[in-house]
Amino acid sequence: MTTARKKSANADVSQAVPGAQAAPVQRQDRADRLDSHVLEGLVGYNTRRAWSIISAVFAERMAPYGLKQVDFSVLSLLGHNPGATSRQLCSTLDILPPNLVSLVATMDSRGLIERRPHPRDGRAVGLYLTRAGEKLVHEAEQAVVQLELEASARLTMRERDTLIKLLQKIYL
Repeated sequence: MTTARKKSANADVSQAVPGAQAAPVQRQDRADRLDSHVLEGLVGYNTRRAWSIISAVFAERMAPYGLKQVDFSVLSLLGHNPGATSRQLCSTLDILPPNLVSLVATMDSRGLIERRPHPRDGRAVGLYLTRAGEKLVHEAEQAVVQLELEASARLTMRERDTLIKLLQKIYL
């Protein structure tokens, strides 16, 4: 990325995402500029660069709720899928069961979720949000939707929808 593009990108991020810190831009002599055209042509590289900006703001905005990215994802899924099982959550989020066990235990101890018998499978346990969990998810989802809109402010809504659909083609 050229120095001018770096300056522009940093200014755009700090303007589009309140609270985001623009990385300090160092002036580079022409001899110090690196050719990054190969990297800039890679989906993974561009995805990681965009995610690094969004994830930093996500962490800042979710700190008051005490939520990490995976916590938010689990709670949001439970908010929209009451009674989901651990197996379903692991499958949907592509996480390992042992990782979910401690996460569910922490959410349970915070009073955000509760375990109940699954309505259709007597062997399974369904996970449900408590009232406190419902309130937290509602507020956190609003904050995340807002930060996503701010982070993608340079895109039209159509471009944003297209980007999401294209990224989903990679993992769905």
